[in-house]
Amino acid sequence: MKLAVLLIALAPAATTAAQHKSADDWITTIWDDFKNAVDCFSCQALLGGLKLVSGLGESFMEDVITGVCSISGAEDSDVCAGVIANEGPAVYYSLKNLKPGSHTAKTFCASLVGLCEFPKVRPYEISFPSPKPPTTRPLPSDKAPIKVVHFSDTHVDLSYEEGSNYDCSKPICCRAYTEKDAPGNTTSPCGPWGNSKCDPPHRLQESMMAAIADIDPAFSIYTGDVVAHDVWLVNQTEVLQDLNATYSSLENNLGLVYAALGNHDAAPLNLFPSNKIPSEYNPQWAYDALAEDWLTLTGIPSVQKASEYGSYSAVHPDSKLRIISYNSIFYYKYNFFSYTEPMEFDPNNQLGWLIAQLQEAEDAKQRVWLISHIPTGNSDHFRDHSHYFDQIIQRYDATIAALFFGHTHTDEFQVSYSDYKDRNWDTATAMGYVAPSMTPTSGPPSFRVYEIDPVTFGVMDFTQYIANITDPSLQTEPEWKPYYSAKADYGSKLSPAVKDAGVELTPAFWHNVTVAMEKDTTVFQDFWSRRTRGFKVPACTGDCISNEICALRGADAQYSCYKQAPGFSFEKRDGSGVSHLSEESFQQPECNHAGMAPLFAKISHRAKLARERGE
Repeated sequence: MKLAVLLIALAPAATTAAQHKSADDWITTIWDDFKNAVDCFSCQALLGGLKLVSGLGESFMEDVITGVCSISGAEDSDVCAGVIANEGPAVYYSLKNLKPGSHTAKTFCASLVGLCEFPKVRPYEISFPSPKPPTTRPLPSDKAPIKVVHFSDTHVDLSYEEGSNYDCSKPICCRAYTEKDAPGNTTSPCGPWGNSKCDPPHRLQESMMAAIADIDPAFSIYTGDVVAHDVWLVNQTEVLQDLNATYSSLENNLGLVYAALGNHDAAPLNLFPSNKIPSEYNPQWAYDALAEDWLTLTGIPSVQKASEYGSYSAVHPDSKLRIISYNSIFYYKYNFFSYTEPMEFDPNNQLGWLIAQLQEAEDAKQRVWLISHIPTGNSDHFRDHSHYFDQIIQRYDATIAALFFGHTHTDEFQVSYSDYKDRNWDTATAMGYVAPSMTPTSGPPSFRVYEIDPVTFGVMDFTQYIANITDPSLQTEPEWKPYYSAKADYGSKLSPAVKDAGVELTPAFWHNVTVAMEKDTTVFQDFWSRRTRGFKVPACTGDCISNEICALRGADAQYSCYKQAPGFSFEKRDGSGVSHLSEESFQQPECNHAGMAPLFAKISHRAKLARERGE
């Protein structure tokens, strides 16, 4: 299929031609197209075929994709049907309006399929209310720091059943899906506090909240993802139950908490359209519920504005700190509603709103924390919007104290630079902290405690806490222990060493940490192990180290050294900076392995195996 199908997809008579084929015929055709998808052109052809199918109606398209999923064996039949039923309307809307060969289609094939090079970032003029002033980051106040806790990606599974099978065939286990999975019948029973192949029980969240409460932070930040990974089953009722359970736990155990929207925090997951998409697709109920929960946690009236599209700006009481929580899912590659024709430069004018909030903060001489779910430099983030966002960061770098993210489930960071062609300590302008998850799918459950200057709100230090839940004999409360601290374990490796409690962890500090990684591989390997809290640490040497250090210096995603690999690449990077697809890569329910897009990836992987077998 090749040129002919692509031309048919572009032709006015495409739907008429497609109507001559039955659903079974289309299932065979699309399955063949998956097997033939080996380069950018064949990816465009695959999109052309899917577009033709979408021209025959939403239910027809869903039936065809479900049939392809079934014959590929990518997932159990109920998972195929559930995922496609949930996200099918968004995929249908995207495909129906997609123009093969366009910037949108190329972005689709680059971001989701890995068969095209990323298109060049489109120029977009960002206008600011005033020129950048000559101010710089303020020096530390020398006052005693306050403690602030950061946690993320809790993903509590309210249906978790102790003693049920943790080694099931579904995307998430520790549930009695069948009689064989039930407690007493399985040879792989999960423990009372969780398992690395499952999302955690509610009791683990309660344990973490109690541990945080004992620390008595001034306030906490939560960078999103409440809902579990049962993406083929989740609906509005379950999401609201999950939101209620988690935010009630926060309210009952902690004081003031500022939260951000995660890609799982609605049903279907990932799908947060701009107001240019028909209103029938808008998850207003999720925005309303989150705004109500966040208002309860903060008591700050401006938080109610999150009901507009999941973003808000709030001035922390009796302080000069403004916290801006913004909806990063507008820029998420798995948000099918983002693949519009043409792709929007600024969905819902959120970048314009962000500039206005930062300008207000600058005029009021406030410092700003930006909290969100998806890190701007991550490969899940659209490159265009990462670049636009970075321009805003550069304009207000003296006002922004730090950025805080989640989503990756791993312990990482990203540095912004005023000149990405000269990434050095004196061009490092902003620091993004990426906190690991509570759900144990990428390592032991974890939270972070920052030491914060109470005047400048700069980060002076942080300590990562973890809990060991893997011991099957563990019946008592898990013990949350310090794992490492930034100054003790990174600052001590610098030359000269940075150990003074009164010294801020500036962007320059973190750039110098990456320099230490280049000079001494043990510094890098320590970081590499801490990413997953010592859990299943993959080998990373040679070019892998260079690429990963480049990623830490890549808050503007186009400079992150992320490389495409031949074939579909929905899977997690293995540490080489390149994606490699394997059946094992889909065994854990991580944020970037859930939903329709990764389902396509598994279909593609099965198609690749079939092609190699000559089937």
